[in-house]
Formats: sequence, structure tokens, C-alpha cells
Amino acid sequence: MKLAKNRQRPGEKKVVSRADAVAIMITAGAAAAVTTCLTASGIIERFTGPVTLILPLHSAHQSPTGLGLDAVARFTSMEATIPALPAGEAVLLAWAGALNQVSFLAVMALLFLLAFRLRGENLFTPSSAWIVGSCGAVLALAGTVAQALDAAARTRIAELIGANHRTPGEIIVLVADFNIAPLLAGTVLVLVAGVFQFGRRLQRDTEGLI
Repeated sequence: MKLAKNRQRPGEKKVVSRADAVAIMITAGAAAAVTTCLTASGIIERFTGPVTLILPLHSAHQSPTGLGLDAVARFTSMEATIPALPAGEAVLLAWAGALNQVSFLAVMALLFLLAFRLRGENLFTPSSAWIVGSCGAVLALAGTVAQALDAAARTRIAELIGANHRTPGEIIVLVADFNIAPLLAGTVLVLVAGVFQFGRRLQRDTEGLI
């Protein structure tokens, strides 16, 4: 029995046309190339020249005075320009930047893959589920680790320049607000990989049907 190909019905409108898919592929590739160059430039800057960073502050020690309306406020961050970063903190920031870029590249690779599959009208291939799941795992892991490294480096730098003062017996480990979006997005992609596997099974079951 011959396989019957799914053909577009007359008047049926595609959500993503072949031209749209090609445009998405080109955009994803260009974005990956440009951001990789910018990330490399930023990493080099961490080791070579003056660096301007937004540093987190231990809010318990940073309270502005003279506010009206009986308002109470605390400083949570400051912008500081440092002529030369300590080697250890520069390495941590470099790794954080590299891992953030890996997370972005995982998303761009996924966009490229989906556009490529849609262009060929063959989305549920054996490798699609593996690629989607891998991109999700990389996004979740790299994005989370990058935030931890970045927070550790910035907290340490703030302490080194005297922005965060310790009281006797106090230990400041991290001062940061974590963004859980990469972890959630990565988890969703892993679940989507399961959907791709299910779609692949349905495709195999319907092969040969007219």
C-alpha cells in the first residue's frame, strides 16, 4: 500500500509558510552569530579594561535618609566602574556570560530546527524529540548555573570595594534576585519533547493509511 502524503487543501492557509520558515532560520542564525561576537567581546573586556557593573547591595546596611512622606527605603544595587577586576571574579563573570550565551544558542538552535522541519513539512522525525529535549535541558542547566556564578562574582566584588559591610559574625553568601524563567522554559521544552515522541508514534501508526 502506498503512503498518502498530507497535501494542503485548496483555500487552506498555512500558519508558517516556507518563506516564513526560511526567514526564521536566517534570523536565528544571524542572532546567534551577532550575540556570540558580543559575548566574546564582553568576556575579553572583563580581563582587559575598566568594567562597569551593577552590583547587588546588602539592603540591611543601605538605607537612604531624608525621604518625604515618612517613606522607608533601601538601596538594593549600585553601578560601579572598576579599573581592573580580580582574576577570580573575572573568571566567574566570564563563565556566567559564556553560559548565558549557551542558553541563548540553545533557543536559537531550536528555532532553526523547528523552522527547518516546518519548511520540509516533516516535523515529527526521530531526532526532533531528542533535539528539543536537549535544548530544554541545556537552557535550564546553563541558565541557572550562569545566574549563580554571576551572583557570586558580583556579591564578592561589592564586598571587595566596600559596598557591602559585614557586621561581626555575619556571613554574606549571595545577594541576588534569581530569574526562574530559564529553568521553567527548559522544563517546558523537555515536556514538549515528550509531545514530539507521542506525535512520532501517531505518525508511524497512521503511515500507510489513505
